Amino acid sequence: MIIVLTGIDGSGKSTAARALVSAVEADGCRVLLLNNHAGRRSMSVLGAKLGIRLPDRVADAIETTFRVWNVLVNHLRASRFDGLVVMDRHLYCQLALRGTKGLRRGRLLPWLLDALPAPAAVVHLEVDPRLAHHRIVSRGTDAETLDDLVAFDRAYRQLPEYSSFLKVDASAPSPEPARRLAVVVRQLKTAEAQAALQND
Repeated sequence: MIIVLTGIDGSGKSTAARALVSAVEADGCRVLLLNNHAGRRSMSVLGAKLGIRLPDRVADAIETTFRVWNVLVNHLRASRFDGLVVMDRHLYCQLALRGTKGLRRGRLLPWLLDALPAPAAVVHLEVDPRLAHHRIVSRGTDAETLDDLVAFDRAYRQLPEYSSFLKVDASAPSPEPARRLAVVVRQLKTAEAQAALQND
């Protein structure tokens, strides 16, 4: 079973993913955490230090290359793992980033989403961009403007796939979002077991 986590920067994806993995392991189940990063945080920090911003198409080309590579490698790893796979970010994230820049979806990313094994669920961590911005400023490891986060949130909601995402309120402090994620996973496992029984 593959669970994908999405959400704007500052929504707590990585923190919730790690907490979910710990909870699943505590239940005695096998779980693998995979990160589909695109190097965006590193580029934003470097850009802020140098006072430059890459052209949108250049930044997207770099991010898409890294993201696609990570997604393909991690799906291969997932296919060899017997247990729950939690993917922190995916191609949906890159499509949303394109939306913030006014770029087209293109053909490659939608084609890959159709070609790759579908996750059991895409769980979107919803958070007010203002709270997300406060979290980013507080951790001091990357740089995002509030306007960019608002645009990112809007772009996610405009994705054709968004209506099928499972939504989890990520505004609560940790570990509450991870607890809600664990509930989602248990529900999915129950549904999967019931479907297996019906097929037998």
